[in-house]
Amino acid sequence: MLDLTDAHTFVLDMAKSLGAEFASPWLYLQVGLMLVAAGIAFAVGALMRAKIDLTSLVMGWPAPLRMFVRVLIDSVSTAVFTILMIVAREVMRGATWPSRSYLLAIAAKLTLAWLVIRLVTSVIHNPLIVRVVSISAWFVAALSILGLLQPAVALLDGPGIELGGLRLTPLLVIKLAVLLAVALWLANIASNFLEARIRRSHDLTPSVQVLLTKLVRLSTMVFAVALVMGAVGINLAALAVFSGAIGVGIGFGLQKIVANFISGVILLADKSVKPGDLVTIGDSSGRISAMNTRYITVAAGDGREFLIPNEDLITKKVVNWTYTDKDTLVKVNFGTNYDADPRLVCKLAIDCAAAAPRASTVKPPNCLLGEFAETGMRFSLTFWIDSPDGMDTVKSEVMLALWDAFKREGIRVPYPVRELRIRGGALPVESAAEGPASEPE
Repeated sequence: MLDLTDAHTFVLDMAKSLGAEFASPWLYLQVGLMLVAAGIAFAVGALMRAKIDLTSLVMGWPAPLRMFVRVLIDSVSTAVFTILMIVAREVMRGATWPSRSYLLAIAAKLTLAWLVIRLVTSVIHNPLIVRVVSISAWFVAALSILGLLQPAVALLDGPGIELGGLRLTPLLVIKLAVLLAVALWLANIASNFLEARIRRSHDLTPSVQVLLTKLVRLSTMVFAVALVMGAVGINLAALAVFSGAIGVGIGFGLQKIVANFISGVILLADKSVKPGDLVTIGDSSGRISAMNTRYITVAAGDGREFLIPNEDLITKKVVNWTYTDKDTLVKVNFGTNYDADPRLVCKLAIDCAAAAPRASTVKPPNCLLGEFAETGMRFSLTFWIDSPDGMDTVKSEVMLALWDAFKREGIRVPYPVRELRIRGGALPVESAAEGPASEPE
């Protein structure tokens, strides 16, 4: 049990020490020196930032060096304050007892630690990550400078719970979170480097490039997590107790996610679709712009982007306009009246299609008489173009050229004509002057 007498004595000793400390004039002298140094550091920092034009100074420099110089200029006040604290500390140590300048030493060490941390974290581009890493590292450094790091570690390592042979403590959770964040960050840098090398390889098809990049990123992440688990002393076998729950979760709640993931791997492996293909899936048509783990992105060309799950490409009908050949057949159906010469109509249609800029010269156009309908003759014009892109535009241009050719040759396009016959006499007509007609008896 806690001895109340010892506790009372400890509290009294602490109160006396604090009272003696606040009664000492050296404390107020150190605080005054710190305030003066802070004012001088702030003025010097503001003057430096006003005099130096960072935009013109770092123009053309590498991005990491530009960021480092920017952080260095922003930290001028901290550097000046640190230098003034070190000078004041040395002056007071030479003039009086070293114990009378301990507050200046602590302030110098804390600001120096913050300056070093900010310069080291200048290579990180994410402001949120920079803020979290900087504050966390400085907090640990402050505990070490004040001599409280070991007591804090012992305090965090005290309470814990047992999970399948694993003792989970707050210290273990903090170490795991920090090491995992660092490992995932390094794994992301490594995977980005490898993905850039894979994308620059012209010997690999786009689908193989996407498959390799996904495998590289997944492998690096798994390796980073396993390495961190082993570093903090967590045996992966101890996590086997959660495998049953994970299996149930996958079976009930994550089956679609797993199905889309496996479908994405299959699509990347069999090369049925790849980035850049023009596809039609249900009512969605467009060009594949990206293939992700769970879905593909199809750009419609009008600003819309369809996010289609990978499972739909496995289980549903998919039209790939550029699977083996980009050449696309365009069909134009039209009709003429019976006064026109069908052979002349076919010749005009073939000439109009052949004159199209994107029409294929290897596969010549063809025009067939398909039907003698009630209103006229039906024709079908087919021709090939080099790509399905802009197919409707090419079709419209050919139809406009065909219309102009029909006008020149006097060929008429049939349209429905209906006659209205009224039995039993004419309908009554209203006159504005005479008023409404009387109804027949």
